[in-house]
Amino acid sequence: MRIALLLLAFFALTGARDPILVPEVSQHEVKVRQGFTGTELLLFGAILDPAGTRAARGYDVVVVLKGPSEPIRLREKSKIGGMWLNAASTDFRSAPSFFAVAASRPVKDIVDERTAAIYEFGTDFIQLSPTGEIDPAEQARFTSGLVDLKRRQGLYEEDMHGVKISGQVLYQARIALPSNVQTGTYTAETFAVTNGRVVASAIAEVEVKKVGFERFVEVFAQRQAFFYGLLAVSLSIAMGWMAGRLFALI
Repeated sequence: MRIALLLLAFFALTGARDPILVPEVSQHEVKVRQGFTGTELLLFGAILDPAGTRAARGYDVVVVLKGPSEPIRLREKSKIGGMWLNAASTDFRSAPSFFAVAASRPVKDIVDERTAAIYEFGTDFIQLSPTGEIDPAEQARFTSGLVDLKRRQGLYEEDMHGVKISGQVLYQARIALPSNVQTGTYTAETFAVTNGRVVASAIAEVEVKKVGFERFVEVFAQRQAFFYGLLAVSLSIAMGWMAGRLFALI
């Protein structure tokens, strides 16, 4: 009797398993060379049930693309004596260098704020790590300032109608990488959501790296920092001297 009950429970659970996401990216490697003006990534895939067939229920899809994290110091300017000067500042231990979200519908219509915060479904829910103790209101102000700055640089973006779903099986989203993206490993995480609950997720990676002369300069700067700095100063002095001589001849 107990074995029969266990078998029934097993088949019930396996029959109610969550869907499987099969993600893919149009290019797993982005090469940054001289004259790079940015590129567009196509993130696509399928939503399947455990048997490998099309998913039977309706799903929403959210895609989150994040670049390498980096420490950052944010300064706030204030007008003092008629001049704009640096005033308050805060440091973040870990802030994504690039952050983009695309969804099949507005996130507020898909999940509640708590779930959106857990999975970072939007620029309002980016998880930052400020150093030291900071007043919550001040932290919110600096976080908003950082997001606004990155957005104006084209590094933070969101498109709440950026995911297209075909027949509740195939999905696709296009996310632009601007020319000023940082090199490193980017993670594209796709989430399937139904009834306000994330039921499946999958990750694909994209490597952004410099090639050619830009790669040589980057490696030289990292491995020979002293000589790179010396060369940079020498070139600056030489260019300044040449400019001075040209102006003297005019």
